[in-house]
Amino acid sequence: MILLTMFLMGIVLGFTGTGGSGFIIALLVVVFGIPIHTALGVSLASMVFSTLSGSISHIREGNVKTRIGLYVGGFGAIGAYIGTWISSGIDSDQLVWMTGSMLILSGVLIWLRTRFTAMQSQDGADTASTTPLPWTSILLTGVGTGLLSGVFGIGSTPFIQLALLIFFGLSLRQAVGTTMLVIVPIAASASIGFMQMGHFDWLLLIQVTAGTMIGSYIGAKFTKRSPRMVLRIAMLTIPIAGGVLLLIRNWLHF
Repeated sequence: MILLTMFLMGIVLGFTGTGGSGFIIALLVVVFGIPIHTALGVSLASMVFSTLSGSISHIREGNVKTRIGLYVGGFGAIGAYIGTWISSGIDSDQLVWMTGSMLILSGVLIWLRTRFTAMQSQDGADTASTTPLPWTSILLTGVGTGLLSGVFGIGSTPFIQLALLIFFGLSLRQAVGTTMLVIVPIAASASIGFMQMGHFDWLLLIQVTAGTMIGSYIGAKFTKRSPRMVLRIAMLTIPIAGGVLLLIRNWLHF
């Protein structure tokens, strides 16, 4: 059942192009009764494979600012590892509340991102290659989004993309591709942290990874065939639905 559910989830995630780790966490916790810390660790480990594949594709398409992605991702890995230790000290029920709230916030940020990029051209001005690297922004963006991923188990995609758009002057295309590269070391570092603390399940990782990867490949083929409004609604709905699902679970639990 987990494999089939993750396959169906993968179709949705491939269609919207979002990481969707938050909704996966919600399903694992609410539907299958997986402990929240284990769900976070498995979700992040699964993201390593999907984002690595996606970043390679984006690099080949010229959509990635490699230096920015590697530096932000490197600092993000440090923040993510620290975040896993913070997460392990949070009570499970409290962590469910916090993760659910962060998912709803990420949905709001996705809406802001779509509003912000509506004012940009798709290709945008390549300011990142003509100005020195903003090290303060790199440090704050990396450590900040890494901490969010480590504590709450989310990919921080909307947070990273907004930072790349606003602070680094990347176009939407570049922000999407570079975000993929940033998430790889963040997810890898966070998953290692959860493994070290015993919050992991290798069989569950295989089921989640296999299901989402196969489903995402199929779902991606529907993206260009769907109306823009349908795609945008789906992008906004997925993280918010995951957050609401977790909050309802905790409300009923209490």
